[in-house]
Amino acid sequence: MLIYIIKRLLLLPFLLLIFSVIAFLLIQAPPGDFLTSYIAELAASGSSMERAQIDALRALYGLDQPMYLQYFKWMGRILTGDLGVSLDWQRPISELIGERMGLTLALGLGTFVFTWLIAIPIGIFSATRKYSFFDYFFTVFNYFGVATPTFMTALVLMWIAFKYYGVSVTGLFSAEYIDAPWSWDRVVDLMQHLWLPVVILGLDGTARLARVMRANLLDELKKPYMEMARAKGLSEWRLVMKYPVRLALNPLVSTIGWYLPLIFSGSVIVATVMNLPTIGPMLLRALISQDMFLAGTIILFYMMLAVVGTLISDILLAWLDPRIRLDEE
Repeated sequence: MLIYIIKRLLLLPFLLLIFSVIAFLLIQAPPGDFLTSYIAELAASGSSMERAQIDALRALYGLDQPMYLQYFKWMGRILTGDLGVSLDWQRPISELIGERMGLTLALGLGTFVFTWLIAIPIGIFSATRKYSFFDYFFTVFNYFGVATPTFMTALVLMWIAFKYYGVSVTGLFSAEYIDAPWSWDRVVDLMQHLWLPVVILGLDGTARLARVMRANLLDELKKPYMEMARAKGLSEWRLVMKYPVRLALNPLVSTIGWYLPLIFSGSVIVATVMNLPTIGPMLLRALISQDMFLAGTIILFYMMLAVVGTLISDILLAWLDPRIRLDEE
């Protein structure tokens, strides 16, 4: 196990190089650059900019250089710990990401805990009571959860809250706590606003994981070792929780690799609709304005999270299932 982890960690610099090239090419793929978008915004508002000013800004931001030189300068700053300055916000990227990292992490971890705490019991209950009323009820619930877009659920709940209760459920803070320093009252206010985005973001994942858990647990319940364990006199509940549930968790654990980046993105569309101050809407704004340094840094961060999440999944799978061996014989 230790040798496997060391090998995977040694691959990280090589993967970082590949991912950085992919991220940079993705940002450079649309036509134009940040100044092109900025000039278009000025023209839409009735303003203009002289050619000399445009050339000076292009030279200042390094946009007049070839693409490969822009990439090497960007990577050189990242390797020295300098993420650069956002072209759109005119602030250090490390500050922009740091301001939203805590709230993004709180929203993502809350969604993750909510999803697993609800999905696993539903999957176990449905599998052990197959074709019962509750199984059919949860099946319909899961279908609705998968079929309904999360942003649609957010819009409906926001409309209900405002129309019938006169409450705005956008954002993560009340108006008086948005720019206030951290205190116990601000934390309580965050918790009062956090639960609704967590439920909205968790519905889709809960529905999907519950169906996966039910299907895998049904397969395990039919295997011969279950009959042998029953013949030895083990109680049904203890038997189900000790063996088949543990094995049925394997597909769920394997999803951590792609779920970890989602924790930090906070579902870009839902976060934008609900005006959540997380990293997702900032990435969307950076992509629209073609702020290549900010967007490239966030995309590279998501890619690295996917690699780390896959490694965590492999380790947890080996711990859950003794049949999996990561070390070479």
